Amino acid sequence: MRKRVYFLLIGLFLFNACQPAPSSAGNPSPKTPLKETLIPAGSFTMGSDFGFPDEQPVHQVPLEAYYIDTYEVTNAHYAECVATSKCDAPAGSDSVTHGSYYGNAEFDNYPVIAVSWFNAESYCAWRGARLPTEAEWERAARGPQPRSYPWGEGIDKTFANYNTFVGDTTAVGSYESGKSVEGVYDLAGNVWEWVADWYNIYPGGDPAASSDFGEKYRVMRGGGWQDLADSVSATSRGWDEASFVNYHVGFRCARTP
Repeated sequence: MRKRVYFLLIGLFLFNACQPAPSSAGNPSPKTPLKETLIPAGSFTMGSDFGFPDEQPVHQVPLEAYYIDTYEVTNAHYAECVATSKCDAPAGSDSVTHGSYYGNAEFDNYPVIAVSWFNAESYCAWRGARLPTEAEWERAARGPQPRSYPWGEGIDKTFANYNTFVGDTTAVGSYESGKSVEGVYDLAGNVWEWVADWYNIYPGGDPAASSDFGEKYRVMRGGGWQDLADSVSATSRGWDEASFVNYHVGFRCARTP
């Protein structure tokens, strides 16, 4: 993955995998319909002057109203599309610490992983939705006022699944204190989320900020369970080939009203 991803020692993985996950008071049942959150129309501040070079410059982006999934797409919901033969199964059925993950009812309410950008696009289209644009994703994560994280400023393990504190994914909606101001969960940590855009320079940005700019790689947002605090911020950007799959990459969908 072409991102400032910090891979820690296997021993740390195994130690933190034994740490308890937070309560799941916000978790939806995998049997219930998908839930969406309406993000109202308006302009918002995108980018950061204090993050990585590809997050600059700060600029205003106008958006029409849209819906975004309240939770990351789960194993159970993704399996519904696979059952129709409209979606391919994930590249693997395990996760880092679980030999049986996708297809195991115990993890129905966990984010689907090992899915490519193409898989994510197919699933959202099957639902009559689409992948969010990079701007839509960041607006949902920051709220109407610029925040470093969905909840505001500062981060610790009570807000998000990051920094290998858990050592694997957690059930969607597990971090009640980490939801956005509009009630969207897991926009920081747990899994990176594919968005629609190519990885490209921001308007007025420095072309030298990344040699990967252009129509070569697709963007991921939000950081994953293994990333440090700066990589799970609302403005942090990840990218890779559209065919890339990994244990810490998933997605959510968006929809135009």
